[in-house]
Amino acid sequence: MTTTSVAKRRAIAAPTKAAAAPATPDIQTKGVSRREFLYYIWGASMALLLAESTGTIIWFSLPRFRAGEFGGVFTIDPATLPQKGTVPVVKPDARFWLSNTNEGLLALSVVCTHLGCLYKWVQANNRFECPCHGSKFLADGMKIKGLGPAPRNLDRFVITVTTPGGTTKTNTNGGPVKVEGATALTIDTGKKIKGWPEGSAPQV
Repeated sequence: MTTTSVAKRRAIAAPTKAAAAPATPDIQTKGVSRREFLYYIWGASMALLLAESTGTIIWFSLPRFRAGEFGGVFTIDPATLPQKGTVPVVKPDARFWLSNTNEGLLALSVVCTHLGCLYKWVQANNRFECPCHGSKFLADGMKIKGLGPAPRNLDRFVITVTTPGGTTKTNTNGGPVKVEGATALTIDTGKKIKGWPEGSAPQV
């Protein structure tokens, strides 16, 4: 047997190699273009602006204070008011004093106009006195000149009085209001009138 015949037989007997798998073409990932990136940023900015605007509108449309909470409106029974010229009555939950002076009823903030301390009524001296730095005030909230560092009179709240027949009157400037014969009374602690400076003309 010739060498050539042996080589042919070996070639026939040898297993045929599997055909090589076709080459898979490279998959190229397309990146985000500059224009698309700017579109995404613009869209996100608009969505954020819309969310903030919606939240702001809801915040301002909802009432911040309910009736009976400080910052809201308090209903006072006229029968519980102090008599004219008598000791003022404090409403601690409402944070104001009711002082029924000879000129009319006042709703005075319980906070001293100096550094925010809570003053008190001293019956022996017939006046309001701040325990922190000694400022003194009359029953109508007027600062007693030269007594203490408070720069102005006590702050006041708006009072609305309802009389028989449904007629109402409001002291929009915080001044004394007549309550004789009142059928209903409200104090709006969301409307504070800042006390005028010591020694200056009263607010009108």
